[in-house]
Amino acid sequence: MRMGEGVEWALHTCVNLTWLPAGQAVPAGKLAEFYGLPAAYLNKQLQALARAGIVSSTSGPRGGFQLARSPEQITLLDVVVAIEGPDEAFRCEQLLKRGPGADPRADYRQSCLISQGMRRADLAWRRELAAQTIADLRADVERAYPATGNNTVNRFAALRA
Repeated sequence: MRMGEGVEWALHTCVNLTWLPAGQAVPAGKLAEFYGLPAAYLNKQLQALARAGIVSSTSGPRGGFQLARSPEQITLLDVVVAIEGPDEAFRCEQLLKRGPGADPRADYRQSCLISQGMRRADLAWRRELAAQTIADLRADVERAYPATGNNTVNRFAALRA
C-alpha cells in the first residue's frame, strides 16, 4: 500500500504545531513555506485535518491553523484517515464467485481466506497507527533532536506571512 505525500505533510505539520504556544495559529502559507511545499496543496490537507477535528482554523490577521485537540489525543491513524479516507487498503472483489464451483449466494468476503488474511494485516496496521500519537512523535523528535522545538518556533517567527 502506498499513501500519498499529503499524509507525510500532515504529520509533520501536526508535530510542528505542537511547539507553538497555546492559542497561536500559523497561516497556511507559513506552514507551506516551512518545507517549501505548494501552499494550495498543503491547504487542501489542512482543510481535511480541520474537517476531521484535528486542526482548527481562524481567520483574520492573527489567523491560521492550530491543533484542535491535545497532541496526546491525535493518533497517527486519525491523520491517515483524515487525509486518505477510512477505506481498507484491500478491497475484496469476491473473485471466487467467478471461479469453478462458485456459490452465487455466498459472501466470499467473509469466507475467502485471502480476504481474511488481508483484513487481519490491515487491522494490525491500523492498530499500530492508533497506538501512536502526535505527542509520541514529538517526544521522539525531542529525544533525538533536542533543539527542534525552539528552532521550529523561531523559524515560524522568521517566515513571511
